[in-house]
Amino acid sequence: MAIFPGNDRPRPFVRGQRRVVEEPYRVNERILAPRVRVVGENIKVDVYPTSVAIKMAQDQGLDLVEISPNAEPPVCKVIDYSKFKYEQKKKQKEIKANAQKTVLKEIRFGPNTDDHDFNFKVKHAENFLKEGAKVKAYVHFAGRSIVYKERGEILLLKFAQALEEMGKVEQLPKLEGKRMYMMVAPKPHKK
Repeated sequence: MAIFPGNDRPRPFVRGQRRVVEEPYRVNERILAPRVRVVGENIKVDVYPTSVAIKMAQDQGLDLVEISPNAEPPVCKVIDYSKFKYEQKKKQKEIKANAQKTVLKEIRFGPNTDDHDFNFKVKHAENFLKEGAKVKAYVHFAGRSIVYKERGEILLLKFAQALEEMGKVEQLPKLEGKRMYMMVAPKPHKK
């Protein structure tokens, strides 16, 4: 027995003990419904008692897997369970790979940024938005320049106006500490 800090009650401590991973689908004898709708290859689609459906699957050397437990009666498929799990994992991986990853690019201004620098940074922001990245534009107030908060806000609103055709403002200028920032997201492409 081991006693853990903060807990006076001893608990058994077993080295190398693994947690039991619960299966996401009910298989064969774990299916609780008395009657199930059976689908699969070489199977007549119909409603059978669960024990008969399991016997049909075992006769083919396969498993009975509960696919839709909320249906009335639950739908089960006669399939090789390990192959089925592999296919499900593969589908999940594919979905994850196809999910769009959002890239965030930052553009920094000072409260006294002149027109040439401003235009230069707008061009960069346009390129970022064309690539599908979000742009976080911020004005950094160094030292006593914090007294020019309204200049920073005007600069960011002017920036948003310059990017009106390419992107939409997700978050209006907001002051946090010594930075005032604004988020611009790309507009969806029309196909």
